[in-house]
Amino acid sequence: MDTSLQSLSKVFSEKLFRIPDYQRGYAWTEKQLKDFWNDLIQLEAGKNHYIGVLTVEEVSKSLYEKWEDDTWIIESKSYDPLYIVDGQQRLTTSIILIQAITEFIPKGGKLNFNSVEEIRKKFIFESKDDGISRSYIFGYEKDNPSYDYLKSKIFNEDLEDFSSQPETVYTNNLESAKLFFRENLSKLTFDEISLLFKKLTQNFLFNSYSISSDIDVFVAFESMNNRGKPLSYLELLKNRLIYLSTKFDVEENEKNKLRKRINECWKSIYHNLGRNKLEPLADDEFLHNHFLIYFSRKIYDTENENFKDEITYQRFLSSRRRGPLNYPTFLLEKHFVTKNINCSAPENEIKMQDVYLYVNSLQKSVESWYKIFNPILSGGFSEEETYWLSKLNRKGIHSVASLIMVLFEVESEEKKRIKFLKTIEKYLFLISIVAYRNHYGYRDSIFIELASRLSDGEILTDKVISKIADTNNLIYNDSDNKKSIIKTFKNNGFYHWDGIRYFLFEYDLALYESSKTKREKLVWDTFSDIDYHTVEHIYPQNARKKCWTVPFSKYTSNEKSIIRHSLGNLLPLSKSKNSSFQNKCFLDKVSNQVNSIGFRYGCYSENEITKFNEWNAILILERGIRLLGYMEKRWGITIGDVNAKIKFLSLEFVLKKEGIKVSDLNLANTTFK
Repeated sequence: MDTSLQSLSKVFSEKLFRIPDYQRGYAWTEKQLKDFWNDLIQLEAGKNHYIGVLTVEEVSKSLYEKWEDDTWIIESKSYDPLYIVDGQQRLTTSIILIQAITEFIPKGGKLNFNSVEEIRKKFIFESKDDGISRSYIFGYEKDNPSYDYLKSKIFNEDLEDFSSQPETVYTNNLESAKLFFRENLSKLTFDEISLLFKKLTQNFLFNSYSISSDIDVFVAFESMNNRGKPLSYLELLKNRLIYLSTKFDVEENEKNKLRKRINECWKSIYHNLGRNKLEPLADDEFLHNHFLIYFSRKIYDTENENFKDEITYQRFLSSRRRGPLNYPTFLLEKHFVTKNINCSAPENEIKMQDVYLYVNSLQKSVESWYKIFNPILSGGFSEEETYWLSKLNRKGIHSVASLIMVLFEVESEEKKRIKFLKTIEKYLFLISIVAYRNHYGYRDSIFIELASRLSDGEILTDKVISKIADTNNLIYNDSDNKKSIIKTFKNNGFYHWDGIRYFLFEYDLALYESSKTKREKLVWDTFSDIDYHTVEHIYPQNARKKCWTVPFSKYTSNEKSIIRHSLGNLLPLSKSKNSSFQNKCFLDKVSNQVNSIGFRYGCYSENEITKFNEWNAILILERGIRLLGYMEKRWGITIGDVNAKIKFLSLEFVLKKEGIKVSDLNLANTTFK
């Protein structure tokens, strides 16, 4: 293994760098970019900075002969073709910055006596006989989605049919890196940029290694890439499967087909995980959920004879999460390992077909995974399915995502899919109430078990729906549960309930759907942002003004706290109000001559209370009862009559303090379609 300390300029001396298919794509985000940039800016002139290890592997002739655009520069100009085994993140970052720097050089100008053409020829590409054929000095292999993206979006090259290329999490990172550097370069003078370029190319030093042919490059990749930003398990798994594809005792073309299939699968995975640039999906979460469906049954089968016992299986799933169901350990240390190829134990043996089927399943699942988390963007569902999937995403579907993914893969009948979504949504709402008291003991294992059986064809959708419906009944109709829920809401209030935003949003949505204007006023993305004040205490938490102290003077401090955090006193805000608004008198909150941010100009829930001229404990009680009535109707649960609802709200003392009876309350129901 050869080693030497080299500047970036020397590293790029008559060499072609390619990122092989077993490597992950560009993974650096703003944190790493800031560190890289600060190291450059803070480096004193004339000083050197050690940037890290660069490990490369020589590319054999049988491989580089397939590089149609590069054989001329390798054979005629003796450029060394090299695979990057370790250091690609730092090298990619350096090249992106160099490209960005060239874009700040005036036309005809020079940077440190180098023209743009000279800089690009050394670091970006060389042209054959000054023609249109170009050999890129640094890049990806052709099947990688970043191959064309780097050339088109980063190097500003015109490419035919580029629009058809998929974007991924990694291509998004490439784009973000260039934008980051362009923004920071725009703040520098040309002389400062010149100094920056010199430090980058002359003073940032790599510890450069070349791996000899007797070292297994796949194993080296896994061990070396534990430094820097850690590889995700999904990234490690790709390398492992490609490695295994080289170990099967089959014809070479069969190995190549499997390797190509693995690359196609991972291209699809990262395309789908990164399609929504604003909310990319976590790769290891997807891998974990797929694993639970694909392998948990296999693990259980080998350890238990009584597989048909559902309760035993659920207990197994819950109890073994830190054992065999630790998915990284199972996938990378127990299952996809070389010793399982031609293994004497049939239950552990891995064949080429096993890898092929597993990869196909991954690709099928990731397409469903993207759709269920992005029902509107995907456009792959009916209007009603999109409607209910959107609700589930507002509530948070991570605990049930694996079951939803499988059901949408196997169930084609729309009515059953919608019924399933409604049943799951009810479960998630109910569990948010129950979990508020003590993280109730209903585990995710039931959904893993159902997903596994559904995937294997052991049960049908009707059985899944009935099973969840039974769980819903068990959750809420338990008398001890109800007592504990009431006690928790009394002690902690509704304001701190993690389901309050979803509930208030659903109530406002019901008002919107029943309105004649059909104008959306409350937007979930804004309303759900916990960094902003979007749930208002109408009777404020710091009620020091006379307009508040007088109406509530008869209540104790504890009673005032219960009233403040009671359901009827909480209001969704269509836009965050400033802190001074929170303590204003009620009529000033509704509207006044100096502001247009009052309740009168807000969402339907805000508009609804503008009919009142005051706000007091009786109105809070009445609104709370009406909201519980909506809860009963919306989620099909029974809280009880008016007295039961008052008890649920823990506001019995309001009747006593105000000297009124239940019959005196104004409980006219809001009509929902």
